[in-house]
Amino acid sequence: MHSMQRFTIVSLGLFFLATTAIASLQANCQQPQKVAILGTGYVGLVSGAGLAEMGHHVVCADVVQEKIDKLNKGIMPIYEPGIQELVLKNLAAQRLTFSSDVAQAIRDATIIITAVGTPMSETGEADLSALTSVLKTICENLTSYKIICTKSTVPIGTNKKIKAILLDKLGATAPFDIVSNPEFLREGSALQDFFTTNPIVLGSDSDKALTIMENLYKPLIDKGITIVKTDVSSAETIKYAWNAYSATKVAYVNELSRLCNTVGADISTVVHGMSFSEKLLPIQTVKPGPGFGGSCLPKDTAALVAMSKKFGTTISIIAAVRQANEIHKQEILKEFYGLLNNAVAGKKIAVLGLSFKANTDDIRYSPAIEMMQTLLNDGANVYAYDPQAMTNMCKLLPEVHYCSSAEEAFDHADALLLLTDWNEFKHLDLTHVANSMAQRTLFDARNIFDPSQLKKLNFTYKNLGHAY
Repeated sequence: MHSMQRFTIVSLGLFFLATTAIASLQANCQQPQKVAILGTGYVGLVSGAGLAEMGHHVVCADVVQEKIDKLNKGIMPIYEPGIQELVLKNLAAQRLTFSSDVAQAIRDATIIITAVGTPMSETGEADLSALTSVLKTICENLTSYKIICTKSTVPIGTNKKIKAILLDKLGATAPFDIVSNPEFLREGSALQDFFTTNPIVLGSDSDKALTIMENLYKPLIDKGITIVKTDVSSAETIKYAWNAYSATKVAYVNELSRLCNTVGADISTVVHGMSFSEKLLPIQTVKPGPGFGGSCLPKDTAALVAMSKKFGTTISIIAAVRQANEIHKQEILKEFYGLLNNAVAGKKIAVLGLSFKANTDDIRYSPAIEMMQTLLNDGANVYAYDPQAMTNMCKLLPEVHYCSSAEEAFDHADALLLLTDWNEFKHLDLTHVANSMAQRTLFDARNIFDPSQLKKLNFTYKNLGHAY
């Protein structure tokens, strides 16, 4: 069999794999939308063909006339299994068209999706020149209400800047909403990802826009695709966090493969064994905290770094993880000090939680050790409480005042530092806490308190990764 024939069979196989699962998509599309996709590169073409297959009326617009001419003839600018068949099918059904008249495409559409390239510049930053050019054209052709949806990968904060630019040029009553809708397509399996695998992430401050965009993807959502509705900044961050996490896993396995070479281990078996850790600690269960501790993670990460050096290789990712853990603890303490204007001497500081995690009395490498020691060194009066770990901590830091209850610790305290998410702390009466403290200053390093309630009670506070 010739190689070209094999490619054709693979292409058709992946195409039918994706489309068989979504045979009734058009029937589920009860409100077909007029969509303009600006940019006919990889993301724009796959997204445009996918939305057309779902029953929407899609115009993929691009300023490069030669590319448009080829697309209208069914000649693809990229190789992606199944994309040519899907494009030709929807061209024939007149749900998908290609045009170089970007302005007209904008005027005719209700939803404008920007899918232009944002390549990496020499400085490592995203080059937004194509997006800036598209934005200018949108401004000139915004004749009625539009959703301006960014699918291109853009730096965090870009969509807020887009909104500010449009409001500045068009006025506060301009008829538009902004949506961030990042893509997660893998080259080589993009159609399967689009139709059956990847989540739909929508970020906006407009409920109207979120509802319209949810309806745009309703055929996929009805088939079981997960939807995540959030704010613009979170949607932008998800895209970068997703790719960085993927890159980290690939780089880690690559580093481990070199170690396996030197110690005589088999990387395939090692990765298979590692895969079961996802059942014990799936990413969706990982919550921010004051840093990892305990008997395993600090010791074993240090040992892996040391062993790799001994065998003449490096596990730089794990070395960086250990450094990141130390920096994180220092940054929390720095922000806690900032809440007190960097003056802790003579202050009563309540520390709730001493064990490295809840439901154990283990204090080995607990973040509380370094943090309380620093507070003591700087002249603070530390009052601590933990349901189980105080006996162990007392042997290590006898200078701390150990309390019989959380209430005793935060009574007349100038600030409260929560480090362990014991269940009893989650049920503290925050009104009582506020009325008991000398100053309403709090750092929640486990995100167990409701920020809106803390704000209502006039706390000066910080947490990890939530808006205040």
